[in-house]
Amino acid sequence: MFSQALRDIARPSQAEILEALKKSEGLPISDLARTVGMSYMGVKQHCVTLEKKGYLECWRIPRSEAGVGRPEKLYRLTEKAAPLFPQAGVELTLDFMQAVGEQFGETAPEKLLFRYYQKRREEWQRRVLVGRSLAERCKRYVEVWEKHGASARVHHESGEGLRIEEFHNPLGAIFAVYPSARRFEVHMMEQLLATKVTIEERKVSKSGERLLYLLGSL
Repeated sequence: MFSQALRDIARPSQAEILEALKKSEGLPISDLARTVGMSYMGVKQHCVTLEKKGYLECWRIPRSEAGVGRPEKLYRLTEKAAPLFPQAGVELTLDFMQAVGEQFGETAPEKLLFRYYQKRREEWQRRVLVGRSLAERCKRYVEVWEKHGASARVHHESGEGLRIEEFHNPLGAIFAVYPSARRFEVHMMEQLLATKVTIEERKVSKSGERLLYLLGSL
């Protein structure tokens, strides 16, 4: 999810393409066109432009195991695209947390983070807990989450169960320094979704990693 400021100055079609690719491991032009609701040639032109600017890269894969037919061309984000997705004032936040720890003790930053997620849960629950089913609550959670800078989606396939896929978290850099913050977030999710939540980490591409929040059954 792009910041609103970037959306105000970016070309809407290209922003939609970049967001669609953020939620994938790479897509061909035909799939991208269906996802963003544009013509094949329109998407192709945007992808070529974004590739020239260094935000996309492409590779080819065989269309069949036998290698028959022309290889399919797929596009995915590059590392250069990462700064397009918002961060939560990382440098300032980390400096502040360090100062708090030095002033009030090493457990003070975790106490602040715990309170932060308590407050977030209180603010979000009236919009999420109204969902009657787990699937509906997940949908509402992702909608609220993306408005706060995340990039995520709800996914459900037979045999895999219900899950939330996280492609970008604006607090990612905070988690790297204070791992307890991730635990607080998962606990908040469990309270809002009313189900057990476990995390599985998967590598997506050069642009980053994807986290899967595995949820209770429907």
